[in-house]
Amino acid sequence: MRVLLIGSGAREHALAWKIAQSPQLRSLWIAPGNPGTAQCGENVDLDPAQIPEVVAFAKRNQVDLVVVGPEVPLVAGLVDALAAEGIAAFGPRQDAAELEGSKAWCKEVLVRHRVPTGSHRAFKNLSNAISYLEGGARYPLVVKASGLAAGKGVIICQDSAEATAAAADMLEGGRFGDAGATIVVEEFLQGPEASAFCLTDGRTFIPLATCQDHKALREGNEGPNTGGMGAVSPNPEIGERTFSLIERQVLLPTLHGMVREGRPFQGVLFAGLILTSGGPKVLEYNVRFGDPECEVLMMRFASDLLPYLQACSQGNLDSLEAPDWETRPACCVILASGGYPGSYAKGIPIHGIDDVEQGPDLQVFHAGTARDENGQLVTAGGRVLAITALGEDLADARRKAYAAADKIQFEGKTFRQDIGLAAERALEQMR
Repeated sequence: MRVLLIGSGAREHALAWKIAQSPQLRSLWIAPGNPGTAQCGENVDLDPAQIPEVVAFAKRNQVDLVVVGPEVPLVAGLVDALAAEGIAAFGPRQDAAELEGSKAWCKEVLVRHRVPTGSHRAFKNLSNAISYLEGGARYPLVVKASGLAAGKGVIICQDSAEATAAAADMLEGGRFGDAGATIVVEEFLQGPEASAFCLTDGRTFIPLATCQDHKALREGNEGPNTGGMGAVSPNPEIGERTFSLIERQVLLPTLHGMVREGRPFQGVLFAGLILTSGGPKVLEYNVRFGDPECEVLMMRFASDLLPYLQACSQGNLDSLEAPDWETRPACCVILASGGYPGSYAKGIPIHGIDDVEQGPDLQVFHAGTARDENGQLVTAGGRVLAITALGEDLADARRKAYAAADKIQFEGKTFRQDIGLAAERALEQMR
């Protein structure tokens, strides 16, 4: 099978690493890829935003399946453009991708189809927002940019001063550009965060293993939100009963609801959840694999991934059995640039990756890296590397990931020391 994978981050490196193991694979191209994906297939100098060029490449190279990693090309309609040329793709069409492209519309869908979520109000006008924030709003609350903001358009506000400043920053200050032209003001939900994923062809869905992301920059979940500083799988906060509730109360009604909306969803659906005392509630939906959750999922996905991606695109997921999973847990630690998630320097030399022994139980997935004119590996993004390890238990997985992290050096290297620590403590309390 000829496969074109779209994207350039650690998520795409993890997908490329897993797809490359398939006996069904004939050729793998990654557009544009990174130095890590170059070890799994052939990087192609294509801009995913240039949809006609991507479609032309797929036609010219007789691509059998396009796997779209990031959300931006999905929201822009890449899958629709490929379908118009008869090219199969893993990922939702543009109208279904609005689940992530518009948090305001996503909330409407959740309410219409009785999927548990926090109460909310949406605003396009600052004066209307301020009237609510200084009037009937209860604090703390959350102010979100409705559009795509790379996981950073979420601000928790303790009082009306913080909330009105956040609203003004988005609606009139242009902090997140068009993504902040509409804001969602949402109830602050209490409880541990969790991530739930499923593969779906629009009719059938297969739930994936549970994960726990670590969004905040610093230990103890302090500091600003980021795209994710690490993850573990499985998530000990999600037991069998909670997992069943997520399937029945969240995933199933959402997918059925999308069919009734006339926007059937195929690809991977990612629910960001809060496990409240009243049960799981949806914070938001993403229409692609999470990053860094994808890294731990791919390390634990023991079956051949490619048939599942293809079946989602062809509408015959019911022909496959549930995949096998590695029973050992996985831990991913993100190494970030100094200054992230704010401004940061690029082009800083990276050393020590060759000292890390990589294999089935440990991988260094490239997130924001590049080669300079001398072939030296350098930083090229806020999140630089995603070190992902399997262990006999979570403590062992953490030990392996952090041992590898210590071997890799670049100026300004930033990482959390407590990835998976809360999960490890939760497991100890269960014993």
